[in-house]
Amino acid sequence: MKYPDFKHLNYCFDRLKKGYYSDKYFVRTGDILIKEKKHPRVLMQIFAKKNGIFCGGMEATYVIKNSVSKSDGLSIKALKDGEPFSPWETVMTIEGDYSLFAHLETVYLGILARRSAVATLVRKCREKLHNKELLFFSSRFDHFLNQEGDGYAAFIGGADGVSTDANGILIGKKGIGTIPHGLIAAYNGNTVDASLAFDRCVPKDVRRIALVDFDNDCVKTSLEVAKTLKKKLWGVRLDTAENLVDASIERIGLKEKGVGPQLVRNVRNALDKEGFDYVKIVISGGFNPEKIDQFVKLNVPFDAIGIGSYFFSERIDFTADVVMVDGKPCAKVGRKYNPNDRLKTISI
Repeated sequence: MKYPDFKHLNYCFDRLKKGYYSDKYFVRTGDILIKEKKHPRVLMQIFAKKNGIFCGGMEATYVIKNSVSKSDGLSIKALKDGEPFSPWETVMTIEGDYSLFAHLETVYLGILARRSAVATLVRKCREKLHNKELLFFSSRFDHFLNQEGDGYAAFIGGADGVSTDANGILIGKKGIGTIPHGLIAAYNGNTVDASLAFDRCVPKDVRRIALVDFDNDCVKTSLEVAKTLKKKLWGVRLDTAENLVDASIERIGLKEKGVGPQLVRNVRNALDKEGFDYVKIVISGGFNPEKIDQFVKLNVPFDAIGIGSYFFSERIDFTADVVMVDGKPCAKVGRKYNPNDRLKTISI
């Protein structure tokens, strides 16, 4: 398998080797085996108890092979990042001298859990969206040191763009985004002025996407920005809060809150009527597969969607078991060697 450059993790290796990030009983297991000069060759088998999209195999391998005293003799096999897996299916195996890698179980299971959960939730949304753009806008909802791997997992799941440069570093992408509410506020709440400032100061190859809900009248603001930026305007983003009814919705006597189907149609119809049919619509705010499915089935005319906290809303836990020792079956009751022909050797 080809793999990204995970060198952003290199600063961790001294600590990883010492067990700093590992559950203490795994660290002590390694210490005992080394002190007892016991070097069993084991087959460690990893699985999850639910369906998902596998991700993190290459990252975990990179970490393992750089966090042991010697990697010679270690054989690591895994599903390809992006492949689906079933409950109890073996997704990864590590074979070699157990004293070398016993201390790393916490670490590699954590990598697989995080990356696979993100990739799985992104894929769930991707499958609903067909050819519409999916934007991973999740970084503000978790610790910044998670961003590199999360962005990689998002692309594995099917995201088209990410919000930070860190999110995109492993696949050679830059962060993208729109105009935030803060910039509009800095221009005294004037979305047009903020959009003009953005256009003056930001490189021309960056999409001009205006956030248009600051005054809670997305139709009015979208038209104002479109008339000012004209062809330079790539799109508008609707991000109306879930407890608010947009002014254009109130004008037609409805009570739809947040970014709903009617609001998107109102904006699309208004832009088209004024000759701005080239301006795309980006939606955001509380979306998940069920809400996306509703919009798609109703043929709501949006072009891209930004999703945030949903992508961190579910966990996929992985379990590792020693199932073979020195070539012979040896596992706790209830577990056994479960070979999987889909696993491929990861060479790093």
